[in-house]
Amino acid sequence: MSTTAFDWNMTLREQFTWHWTHQLRPRLEGLTDDEYFWSPVPGPWSVWPRGRSTAPIQGGTRDFTIDFAYPTPVPAPFTTIAWRLGHVIVGVLATRTASHFGGPPASYETWEYAGTAAQALDQLDREVEAWLAGVQGLGEDGLRVPVGDKEPYPESPMADLVLHIHRELIHHLSEVCLLRDLYLHTHLANDARTTEGAQR
Repeated sequence: MSTTAFDWNMTLREQFTWHWTHQLRPRLEGLTDDEYFWSPVPGPWSVWPRGRSTAPIQGGTRDFTIDFAYPTPVPAPFTTIAWRLGHVIVGVLATRTASHFGGPPASYETWEYAGTAAQALDQLDREVEAWLAGVQGLGEDGLRVPVGDKEPYPESPMADLVLHIHRELIHHLSEVCLLRDLYLHTHLANDARTTEGAQR
């Protein structure tokens, strides 16, 4: 195949879009508020109604905040689906769209975090769409342009950033899917024990 006929931009986008369309997004359908905030262990980092968090750093505006600390404790606290979606929506997507594609300003400190699972999925859908549109707008030549001083490695080409963001999305959203499985099977086990106890 001729290299001039090969669409590298489309190939980089499809690294994520195939997973998003066929695996990740379908697995997020029906996410409930109970799942969104659930933790299998005490003391997680999460998204909380304002005033409920005890984390050293609480980002966000309006009614909900997200937990952080600097430096991050070792071991790092367990994070809920709400926290992981907040991280993906803001730290992985929205801040990069703002930095590189002219999107609205975004930061952990100023974001309006979702208080429901449905709101979080709406935000996620919107930010994924904005990111992919931005990447598509780079064309072929834009993939070779250095990312600049808004990233840790300013001389790296935009193609490297695209690959990094897609790895982050696949990684963290797969964690969310695993937490949904854990929630489901934990509650199935609890329901079975309750039923068994009631029958004795």
